[in-house]
Parts: sequence; C-alpha cells; structure tokens
Amino acid sequence: MSPLAGQLVTETLEYDGGRQVTVYVPRDRPQLIVFAGDGQRISKWGRLLERPDVPATMIVGVHGLTDETLRLQEYSPGFAPERFAAHEKFFVEDIHRWTESRFGVVLSSARTAVFGVSAGGELALALGLRHPDVFGAIFCASPGGGFKPPATMPSPLPRTYLVAGAQEPFFLENATRWASALRNAGADVVMTERAGSHGGAFWREEFPLMVAWAAA
Repeated sequence: MSPLAGQLVTETLEYDGGRQVTVYVPRDRPQLIVFAGDGQRISKWGRLLERPDVPATMIVGVHGLTDETLRLQEYSPGFAPERFAAHEKFFVEDIHRWTESRFGVVLSSARTAVFGVSAGGELALALGLRHPDVFGAIFCASPGGGFKPPATMPSPLPRTYLVAGAQEPFFLENATRWASALRNAGADVVMTERAGSHGGAFWREEFPLMVAWAAA
C-alpha cells in the first residue's frame, strides 16, 4: 500500500502561473479515478467514498479560480474559447500525464470519470462530450446554463449521471434538458431530483452514488 494512502496530496503544476491540484489517494488500489474541477473542494469529498458499497476511488481535483468570471471562462466553452481550450489541454492532457507519473495510476476510460458542480458541471459535460476516449462517465451536479446541448451530439457518448435540487429550478431545468438530449442521442443516463437548493448537501450525498453507479 502506498504511504500516501488515505491522504490528500496537493502540488502546484506549471499552468497559468502555477495551478494547484489536490489528489485524494484511497486506502486501497484505485478501481476508479475521478477528475474534477474545483479540486480545492471536491478532493476533500474522498472521505465520503470510504464505505463498503463504493469501490476505491482516486479523486484528482484541479483547483478552480476564485474570480467567478475567469472560472466560468475556463469551465464553459462559449465565453472565452482560447482560455477554455488552454484549460482543457491542461486538464485532459497534462493532468493525466502527471497523475500517471506521480501516482502510477493508469485506468481505462471505462474506469475514468469527470465530475463537476454548478459551472464545474458545465466543464464536466463539455470535456466528457469532447473526450469520450478519456472519460467513460460524466458526473454532473446542478449544471449552469452557459453550455447547452449541441444540436448534433457526438458519438460515442459517455455514460452520464445528473443530479439537481428541487429548490433550484434554473439548475434543475438545465440538468433535465441535458438528460433528455443525451437520452435522445442514445446515451446511458441517470437523472435524479433531490430536495435541496444550489450548493446543498445533496451534492455530497449523491457523489458516492455516482461512483458506485459508474463502477457497476
């Protein structure tokens, strides 16, 4: 077992003047790996996965920017295409190479997911659709509305698990729109509505269910 097992590891990579990445290293050898935006928050959710019905899962969390405008430009492809493309390359290519080199973890796309909440949910959808050879599953909680389903869906499509709260109608509508579009394109989709508002506890509570579903 790695001496890092059960820990959070944070390092700074050479991107945009230095960007931190926080990794949750599971106690057992990873059976699933989740790449996530807003890593300063999401990586800490690794503790929620330490239960017998959830496979050992590594979380690689790329820290998001605190400036909400710049964060949205990195996460949603329609606002600042050059900034989005640069972050996309860092997230998909550089982070994957670093994870393999740093932790020795190489998993198939079927065992690799991308996860995001709110604007990060847009990032997860965009990267999942653009890189199905890398991400076999998309986990998306309460996606924002800047990135909408394209008229023509790419093929193949990753399996997708969406969740939104009954008390956040704007985000629930966005999630439902994505679920319908993906189902109509032939994707394997789960769409769940929970009690809660934006940023509610249901995000964290749904995360282990997403991971268990992807590993089934």
